[in-house]
Amino acid sequence: MANDMLNKAEVDRLSVLFGSCSPLFIALGDEVRQKLILDLAEASVEDANGINVTNLSAKSHLSRPAISHHLKVLKDSGLVKPVKVGTQIFYRLNLEDSIGDLADLISSIQRILPAIAPRPAMAVG
Repeated sequence: MANDMLNKAEVDRLSVLFGSCSPLFIALGDEVRQKLILDLAEASVEDANGINVTNLSAKSHLSRPAISHHLKVLKDSGLVKPVKVGTQIFYRLNLEDSIGDLADLISSIQRILPAIAPRPAMAVG
């Protein structure tokens, strides 16, 4: 960026990316949801359909309604996808889109780093 000035278009792009990644940050900022993501990853190895709320609840100390609440946050963030199989709903990870947005955000931040990096103090003499 010329003269180490922030490019307005890049700042606007960052603003949009922060907005689109905000639900992701909220979802990932909770330890219970982090554990659920790991449980969902483990379950996907065992069953391509994913795992249901009852089985997720059995893996934790949380009630089914609490698990459902956290799954809703993960679903709203795009990290989890519900899949209906017969009368049951299974949940599985859906990371591709979310990770792409996060990668774009990191890339944009890296582009503005030279303009916001601290400058060495000038010697007064």
